[in-house]
Amino acid sequence: MTEQVVTYIDSPSEERKNRRAAQKNDPPIYSNRWLGVLPFALRTIRKKSK
Repeated sequence: MTEQVVTYIDSPSEERKNRRAAQKNDPPIYSNRWLGVLPFALRTIRKKSK
């Protein structure tokens, strides 16, 4: 995690702005938007059990 933070800080500010803009333009996951955190929790539990 520390490595990711350092990489993010070392990247140029223009690249960070572009990355944030790209994340805002991504369509939301509709199961999470309409049903809240429940689908996320079920997916997490299923992944941990495998």
